[in-house]
Parts: sequence; C-alpha cells; structure tokens
Amino acid sequence: QVQLVESGGGLVQPGGSLRLSCVASGSIVSINHMGWYRQAPGKERELVARITSGGSTNYADSVQGRFTISRDNAKNTVYLQMNNLKPEDTAVYSCNTGVKTITVSHTYLEVWGQGTLVTVSA
Repeated sequence: QVQLVESGGGLVQPGGSLRLSCVASGSIVSINHMGWYRQAPGKERELVARITSGGSTNYADSVQGRFTISRDNAKNTVYLQMNNLKPEDTAVYSCNTGVKTITVSHTYLEVWGQGTLVTVSA
C-alpha cells in the first residue's frame, strides 16, 4: 500500500560525503515523522536522524554536526546528507516513516524501506 524506496548508498572513502534519498509512494493521506536508521554488522539498529512534520530534527550523538536530515513534503521525500564519513558509519541505512493512508486514516502506520548499504573504507 505504501512503499519507501531508498537510494544514494555506496562506497566512499573516509572524509567523503554521500546523500541518501527516500521516497514514499502509495495511497498516502499524510506523513508524520520521517527518519533514518542504520544497522552495522553484529550490532542493533539505531536511530541516525529524525525529522517531524513540522521540521524539528534530532540526531544521534555520533553523527551530530556531520549529518543533516531534511524533507520535501511536496515530494514525500526525506534526505540524509552525510559529510566527513568515518569507517564506523558503515551500515545498512533504512528509511522509516509514519503515514496515514486512504484505508487506514485514523492512525499512523510505521513503514520501513528495504535499506541501502553505505560502506566507508579506504
């Protein structure tokens, strides 16, 4: 019913930059929060950054000052600009959002993307 499709992952050298994008599509009535999570091998999934419908943001301490989350409501898209990447940023990055749909409009459903791999290595 609702799909999230991420793009922009890849291999980058330490100190480099990447920009991730996530587009939400389907029978969407409204979108609440949008966010990025990541999961490194052998570790639990963690919140990277989150942005509310009003534009308020919060970041994991480990990425504060290096990553910037933004959203384009007209395009149902959330971005994650990642600068000064470090090897420890290597992980699968997944997009998450809360949406109301045509068939489920009384509450926000949590939807996840399939993830995109970011590898930071020399």
